[in-house]
Amino acid sequence: MTIEGKNGLIKKVNNGGITSPKGFKATGVCANIRKKDKLDVGIIISDVPASAAAVYTLNQFQAAPLKVTKESIAKEGKIQAIICNSGNANACTGEQGEKDAYTIRKETAAKFSLPEHYVAVASTGVIGELMPMDQMLSGIKALEPVSSIEGGELFSKAIMTTDLVPKTTCYEIEVDGKTVTVAGAAKGSGMIHPNMATMLGFVTTDALVESDVLQEALRSITNKTFNRITVDGDTSTNDMVLVMANGLAENETLTPAHPDWDLFYGALQKVCEDLAKAIARDGEGATKLVEVQVEGALSDEDAGKIAKSIVGSSLVKTAVHGADANWGRIIAAVGYAGVEVDPTKVDVFIGDIQMLKESQPIAFSEEDATNYLKGDEVVIKVHLHLGEGRGKAWGCDLSYDYVRINASYRS
Repeated sequence: MTIEGKNGLIKKVNNGGITSPKGFKATGVCANIRKKDKLDVGIIISDVPASAAAVYTLNQFQAAPLKVTKESIAKEGKIQAIICNSGNANACTGEQGEKDAYTIRKETAAKFSLPEHYVAVASTGVIGELMPMDQMLSGIKALEPVSSIEGGELFSKAIMTTDLVPKTTCYEIEVDGKTVTVAGAAKGSGMIHPNMATMLGFVTTDALVESDVLQEALRSITNKTFNRITVDGDTSTNDMVLVMANGLAENETLTPAHPDWDLFYGALQKVCEDLAKAIARDGEGATKLVEVQVEGALSDEDAGKIAKSIVGSSLVKTAVHGADANWGRIIAAVGYAGVEVDPTKVDVFIGDIQMLKESQPIAFSEEDATNYLKGDEVVIKVHLHLGEGRGKAWGCDLSYDYVRINASYRS
């Protein structure tokens, strides 16, 4: 797949991953933190210190690894390694949990001969249990990252909890005549709601871009991607998105004034959007990916709020699961989104089947609508006819399996 950008092409790399950008290595090992014979400790490492940017969960109960990572990035705006485990969140673990997170950073730095503040720490899994440090430290010692695609695949598997599949993506662009690669890996299938950051996401790039510029780009893109997904309305204690840019593509420093800035921004947005949609598709118990497209709002922000309201509605999600073309649930979610609408002007479509025109029901084929909703991807379209604002959001259906999974969750 190739996308036309303003100043060039954004090319999808079908066999790419987080080790595709120059100078990045990764791997994952089994340390028996999660379940026997499951990969559960992973690392991404750059050959050189990389400009870093991150966004974090807005849950007030933030896990110890977030404090450590924030401190690491604040020191110089650079990171060289990300150590991540699954199976234990190290959240709500008090003073001991904080000490353990710092020990994980220290031991990772020692293993790879790095300054401690060049290491970011991330954890995901069960909340409220102390980290099994013997297993964690043995996992760190066993890490031998490699630059192959396989190394990235091992990392992607090591960060999974209830995920059914690893989530990776990769794009290439040309900047100053140099090939620049942007790639990502993520985990997430439950406790997903638009209140950044509601998952773990890691992006690597060999582009040369300073930390402050990267931070602004990530914050903006987050609002269009990761903040537009929901599975169950819950916001996790642990989650973050972290970008590393090591500059080994040797392009001129990217800023918004650079002629290829829009191309880089577009590639970064595509990586984040791919990961966000992959998380929504893999929602716990999900059988369908749901995309909501809103047009004609007074602003893009308003459109985004309405899209999130629809995709987050439990009644809409259950209707989609049951292949029930219940447009009333959609219009209700529009009405309580908290933004201005004209109740006499709204159009609603499921797929290409229009059900509401200027807020009045119109005849449609129930059979066609049911058949469409039985597919594994469902698009809901809403037009408000108020302005030029537009936005999207992604989620999934709500199935019986969601309850089953969460009734007995042990990462």
